Amino acid sequence: MEIKNDQVYILTVLKRIKHKRKLFLSVSAITFVVACLLILPVPRYYACEVVLAPEINNMSAGQNSISNITSSLGFNLGSAATGDAISPDIYPQLLKSNDFILNLVNCRIKTIDNKIDTTYYQYMRLYQKNNPLLLPISWITRLFTSREKTQNNLRINPFRLTKAETDILSKIEGNITCQIDLKTGMISIAVTDQDPLVSATMADSVRSQLQLFITRYRTSKAQRDVDYYKKLTAEAKAGYERARQVYGSYADANTDIVLESYSSKKDDLENEMQLKFNAYSAMNSQLQAARAKVLEKTPAFTVIKSATVPTKPAGPKRMIFVAIMLLLSWIATTVYISRDLFFALLTPDKD
Repeated sequence: MEIKNDQVYILTVLKRIKHKRKLFLSVSAITFVVACLLILPVPRYYACEVVLAPEINNMSAGQNSISNITSSLGFNLGSAATGDAISPDIYPQLLKSNDFILNLVNCRIKTIDNKIDTTYYQYMRLYQKNNPLLLPISWITRLFTSREKTQNNLRINPFRLTKAETDILSKIEGNITCQIDLKTGMISIAVTDQDPLVSATMADSVRSQLQLFITRYRTSKAQRDVDYYKKLTAEAKAGYERARQVYGSYADANTDIVLESYSSKKDDLENEMQLKFNAYSAMNSQLQAARAKVLEKTPAFTVIKSATVPTKPAGPKRMIFVAIMLLLSWIATTVYISRDLFFALLTPDKD
């Protein structure tokens, strides 16, 4: 009986839809116009994606295989498996940090029509297209917020950001997305922007800044060793040069003298010069070893997908938005014309 009643309700709803064709057409027309008015003013945006594959060294090959097994089971060892304080799974958080974003604000960008050539910060501050439907809301918001003086010539102080600077950095942060495939280690970086050339330029800038940041982190200790041994090598070389000059001057000044005291002092100066040379040679060997360590620690990133200027916008999906709005209007209209039937279904029968 319940199945038969449900069929009766469905047939009744279909008949009402058929009889209310004009209402559906009117609602569809109004919904279509309203949806177009809502979605057409929204500025188009473009997305550019860059895919990187970081190197996997031989020392962590076994740990990487264990990490792959655990990630396939839903677990992530993270930096515990790699022995690295900055593991790939925290790259998304790294790209969202103000310290990283501040490295992007001074990047030079140019729009695809060559009308704008400025820094990324000024571009985000002055040249962003806004939805005109939201202008009344922004005007009302400005009435209740205090205005801050814009400082164009001063550098941004990351320790004390103004509200305007915080808003712009938040916009830049929202334009950048980073995804990590824990199984393959692939790093996907995507940047969205209203201009396709700016999107591609900033995607490549984010890639290079990420590589630079990771390289500096991985090689920081080895680079300190290089600086230390470079200083010792310079001091040892200067000591050797002084000893060599003293020995050469003494030998030239006493060429024809055969006294034992002069010969003994010459030998002492020669021995001291040799000791200085040995010290310089040892420090130079340590310096070369430290430089080799820097090269060993420097990570290599293989660019699987490089930045290219997108030709098609990534959004907004206007046709999909209009279709969803039409579908919702049809559902709402159906519920409205059949509300008595739905109330009857929801209301339990009283014996």
